[in-house]
Amino acid sequence: MSGRTEPTTSALARPLRAPSLGRAALYLGLFVLGALVGVAGALVQPGWFPGGLLLALAAEAGLCVGAGRAVGRRGGAVAPAAGWALAVVLLTTSRPEGDFLFAAGSGSYLFLLGGIAVAVMCATLAPVRQPDGDAVRLGK
Repeated sequence: MSGRTEPTTSALARPLRAPSLGRAALYLGLFVLGALVGVAGALVQPGWFPGGLLLALAAEAGLCVGAGRAVGRRGGAVAPAAGWALAVVLLTTSRPEGDFLFAAGSGSYLFLLGGIAVAVMCATLAPVRQPDGDAVRLGK
């Protein structure tokens, strides 16, 4: 034995693995919760205009930041943001009868664009998986 240790592989160089069943169920639940927050925000924001808009955006931000910190990974913040975005985009379409949920006003546009901005900020600021071990620390 020469006393040499095998170099550890960087976390970025390892092949991707499918998430475990529990983690996939957690992400699916966060996706559905994000969709529910999007639907609730779409109904609240026009009712109490400045307060409802702020409440809807704060609910989305709280869900995304809280989920990201609870899971400890960026996927925890991305899953509810994706559910929110899908629900809101589906709610913007009009029905064949001519009914629609979002009016053509500043509040609706602020909700759509502000919600997208909040989702991007939360997903960007979410914790990122860090590699383990002393070999990956800076300055060593």
